[in-house]
Amino acid sequence: MNSIAAYEKDIELQLDFLKSFQKQNPISENLQKNTLFSGSGDSLASAMLAESFSNGLVKAMDPLDLYSNRELVKSKHVYFVSISGNTITNIRVATIAKKTTAITSQPKSKLAKISDDTILLTAGNHGVFTAGSISFLESALTCVSLVRKITIPKNNVLFLKAKSDAKKAKISKRLFVLGNFHTFPLAMYCAAKFYEILGYDSHYCRIEQFSHMELFSSKKGDTVIIFEAKNSHNTQLAQNLKKIGINVLHPNMPSEKISQMVYCIFFSQFISLNEAKRKKKRECHFVTAENIRNVSNQMIY
Repeated sequence: MNSIAAYEKDIELQLDFLKSFQKQNPISENLQKNTLFSGSGDSLASAMLAESFSNGLVKAMDPLDLYSNRELVKSKHVYFVSISGNTITNIRVATIAKKTTAITSQPKSKLAKISDDTILLTAGNHGVFTAGSISFLESALTCVSLVRKITIPKNNVLFLKAKSDAKKAKISKRLFVLGNFHTFPLAMYCAAKFYEILGYDSHYCRIEQFSHMELFSSKKGDTVIIFEAKNSHNTQLAQNLKKIGINVLHPNMPSEKISQMVYCIFFSQFISLNEAKRKKKRECHFVTAENIRNVSNQMIY
């Protein structure tokens, strides 16, 4: 099975996964004040969701920043989000933190072995090297459930809506994905799918900051995706961008935050999948870009 086909099949697995997902017991607010979440790539986005859904009680930090500033972890409980459990910087930080919990799908990984506790991610996939979909959904929901009580949408309404909305969308090879307090990590995840699957020039930024910075590098024909329920501010932004020739995608999304999160995840997956199929790609960009992937592997592992 090629990696694009596997990506599509893994996306479809998420419908059944949502019905069986087991939430974690939330960390008390008092303990959250001494808790950090860390990870890299998609896993950092999951960690950042923990920060936003805790209303800032927990902090999400880059593992290399933690390793370079070791005093930050010597009195903290650090939750490391790592699907493989073998990223070297996480492992190095885990050796110096006061207490550690690995959130991973690999119970025998180096990170799991040296951590005090392990939260095992058990969602299935098709066993093919491809972009993260169901693994991200599981890690994101796990992180959020650790900081607040949540209700998981178990029907297929959000999945089908995201699939339909993404099917109608037209994008360019240069994109800006905008998010807010709760959706900025999802903007990061969406941009990552365009990096990994298509090698596109994609950017993620906060809605307010876009007008101060990234907007000045935009060009006619670029695409801006807005991950926020419609309001007067972002509607005005969308109108202004369209007037100067920028393609704007601003899907109608739920206002309830967990449903919004799940919708944005599905939309990010489908819009990148659809573009790959439109381009008749069989393999993800990061699978075929061997030289780039080798550099990545040398730095990560």
